[in-house]
Amino acid sequence: MSSVVKNGGLAPGGFNFDAKLRRESTDVEDMFLAHISGMDTLARGLRNVEKLIEDGSLDELVHKRYQSFDSEIGALIEAGKGDFEMLEKKVLEWGEPTVPSGKQELAEILFQSAL
Repeated sequence: MSSVVKNGGLAPGGFNFDAKLRRESTDVEDMFLAHISGMDTLARGLRNVEKLIEDGSLDELVHKRYQSFDSEIGALIEAGKGDFEMLEKKVLEWGEPTVPSGKQELAEILFQSAL
């Protein structure tokens, strides 16, 4: 829902919504209820994503997580200009990289706090 809101809605394009029957739910009423439940969940997500966007904590965490993409090498790779030879030279020059934490646990806490 965050992507939908940040991009100004669904247009142009659309949204793939599916309500599959599970377990022993086999009749038309079950399908009807599955769609209602799914649409309610979608609406709840739309309401809650506003909290996440306004707070900005999750967006900040994602930005920090992928900030290396904005570095010199990251930008070259994204632009399709970085090759394995260039990367090998950098690895030999810099040595073993320090891998920062992805902060997955914090991301889940921030997400859950908006529910």
